[in-house]
Amino acid sequence: MKKSVKIVLVDDHEIVRNGIKLLLDDEEDLDVVGEASNGEEAIASVQTYQPDVVIMDIRMPLMNGIDATRKIKELQQEIKVLILSMHDDGEYIIKSVEEGADGYLLKDSSKPEFLKAIHTVSSGQKYFSGDISNTLVNSYLNAKGKASDQESLRISDSYHLTRREREILKLIYEGIPNKEIANQLEKSVRTIETHRFNIMKKLKVNNIAELMKKVGMEKELILNN
Repeated sequence: MKKSVKIVLVDDHEIVRNGIKLLLDDEEDLDVVGEASNGEEAIASVQTYQPDVVIMDIRMPLMNGIDATRKIKELQQEIKVLILSMHDDGEYIIKSVEEGADGYLLKDSSKPEFLKAIHTVSSGQKYFSGDISNTLVNSYLNAKGKASDQESLRISDSYHLTRREREILKLIYEGIPNKEIANQLEKSVRTIETHRFNIMKKLKVNNIAELMKKVGMEKELILNN
């Protein structure tokens, strides 16, 4: 029998925690083992219940979810943290990623996407919804003053990217959303997401923020004149 994913819910609203528990109640491979209403309780619950995944809100009393994520990762790096928030502000998203969050999902996401996010992070992968990924890209570009950078991006052969992957990476680097890239290239959004995953794997990065940082920091090495 497949091992259940142990989950700790962290949100300062009991009604939200109850709603999530109800949502997960029919999932045989997901087991809510603990709850917390703030960051400090989250850390204590993690130490008590040793979960596989922590579903973490951001705005909470005593200690917010971003600080709690950092503390949890300092204590036990292997525990996965999935941010579940109503905030789609780039500053929150970037900071969560920097502090070790394994995924970021908005509270208005569908149940199928929520379940997909939990299973994805529990398997050791990162999960950011399409909207969040676009926010990560645009926030990074704006923060670094690269929003107007229209340089032609070509990756060195040492990264083994295909012509199509280089084309897609150029558009990602320019902050173009997946849906628009798909429209431009006459491909499905799923195909673009698959290419993006392969690009990140070849460049050895875990998320869009790291991808943009790698391209920015190593531009002289990875640009092919």
